[in-house]
Amino acid sequence: MTVHRLLIILLFLSLTSCSKSTPAPIDTSMVIPTNVLPQGFAKGADIGWLSEMEASGMKFYESNGTQADLIDVLKSKGINSIRLRVWVNPAKGYCGKADLVAMAIRAKNKGMRLMIDFHYSDTWADPGHQATPAAWAAYDITALQKAVYDHTYDVLNTLKTNGVTPEWVQVGNESNDGFLYPLGQISTGNGANYAKLTNSGYDAVKAVDPNIRVIVHVSNGYDNSLFRWHFDSMVSNNAKFDMIAMSVYPAVADWKDHLAKVKANMTDLISRYGKPVVISEVGMDVNAPKATKDMLTALLTQTGSFGDNGIGVFYWEPQSYNWNNYSLGAFGANGRPTIAMDAFLLN
Repeated sequence: MTVHRLLIILLFLSLTSCSKSTPAPIDTSMVIPTNVLPQGFAKGADIGWLSEMEASGMKFYESNGTQADLIDVLKSKGINSIRLRVWVNPAKGYCGKADLVAMAIRAKNKGMRLMIDFHYSDTWADPGHQATPAAWAAYDITALQKAVYDHTYDVLNTLKTNGVTPEWVQVGNESNDGFLYPLGQISTGNGANYAKLTNSGYDAVKAVDPNIRVIVHVSNGYDNSLFRWHFDSMVSNNAKFDMIAMSVYPAVADWKDHLAKVKANMTDLISRYGKPVVISEVGMDVNAPKATKDMLTALLTQTGSFGDNGIGVFYWEPQSYNWNNYSLGAFGANGRPTIAMDAFLLN
């Protein structure tokens, strides 16, 4: 081959290679990973405020602006489970037995799995408030045990009569130091009473359906010392429970560190007590939807990595946008889900 022909060929190859356009980079920001979560993983939402919100005139919309039932909107975002709370005798009726039954039927008819959260109070029960219902105020521990059993059985049996059997039942809500104060408060020397009250709830649940899984719920999922203190007391007093629940409310600035502590805590709880764990409440700043989506994606993946010991993740009142001044929801003021809810499309 002559030098002249070789130069022509090299020039042709050079021009050909230059004419090929460089492929555009693929945008993976909207790609939802698959096969990350175990089969049967609960992707949930607590919507206990819904009936009251609807009564006030609030409406909800799909991402495209189409008005829809909130449960349908949540379902379109991957939610497959609903959590509902029940109070003993609430002043306005919301979160009482009748309200709960109506909401539970509605959720079941939408194909949702169900968690019922017993607060054992006439209003909010949480780490700072575990007030005994007014009608039970004069009860001794024996009468209080019977009241817990009767109330739990009555609510669940009413649900069953209406064709609804929950998959999970929480006996108490964020019961860090027990519930039904003062008789059920662990730190005042009543850990044995608290275990007895928990067992009354447990026995009532199993009397309605032995397949329902009973949960004990503690807040501050990052705080391993709190969980050990609580559940060591439970075990030493022969309390009965099937699962452990935790609340996870990280700040935008340090959610990665927060979730690392949650993972370490879950690892310890599963090993120490031999019980699976569910994140029954999670939330982050409604005004930081991208960060919240990233946090939720990490939390879902992290919880799912425990297999059968990581039951699921429930967002607390995602439909709230400053309802009752609550600012950790995942919907905008326009009634549409923010991009945070796209995290639940993970499967």
